[in-house]
Amino acid sequence: MTPSVRAVGRSLVAFFRGLVPVRRVAVARLPTEYGDFEIRVYASVLGETHVALIRGDVGDGENVLTRVHSACLTGDILHSARCDCGPQLRTALRRIADEGRGVLLYLNQEGRGIGLANKIRAYELQDQGFDTVEANEALGFPADSRDYTVGVRILRDLGVRSTRLLSNNPRKLSGVTGDGLSVSERLPIEITASADSQRYLKTKKDKLGHLLSSV
Repeated sequence: MTPSVRAVGRSLVAFFRGLVPVRRVAVARLPTEYGDFEIRVYASVLGETHVALIRGDVGDGENVLTRVHSACLTGDILHSARCDCGPQLRTALRRIADEGRGVLLYLNQEGRGIGLANKIRAYELQDQGFDTVEANEALGFPADSRDYTVGVRILRDLGVRSTRLLSNNPRKLSGVTGDGLSVSERLPIEITASADSQRYLKTKKDKLGHLLSSV
């Protein structure tokens, strides 16, 4: 697929994502090592499936401790040391559990929105010397293809009106704002860089504007 075709495809997906509401399709109790959560699964006609983990009672929906986390199979499940995703996920779950009230959204946006196979192709390019942004762009994708429209809609479905957002990414604040949802506070969730993640985190800081102090 050529870059121009990919661009058209991304535009169409973004267009339909903006039109199509997500539906809540399943709900259950989810006991975890951090404590009990409620898990809700959301789906859209685009075939995307997303998850919300809710701790405690959202109540009036104000100032809810929230993490909007994009899926990362390699980091979250396989414990890859290339990125900080897995430690961020576990830290967020622990902080939300400790607070007793909060939401973690797990959005199906692997590889900053390019999908698993393309993310592994990007890894191959990084092994050849590209950084994480250059690799995505060499494959014909933007540096960050994620869209948080669905996240906003899920949070509003949960009754959340304002969030205390666990994020190092200032750009995400605007992404999860709108439709009656606001960010009242940004809370850092920084993971100390390792030898394997140092360059990745430095690139996120320098090229994507992430607020990081360890690199």
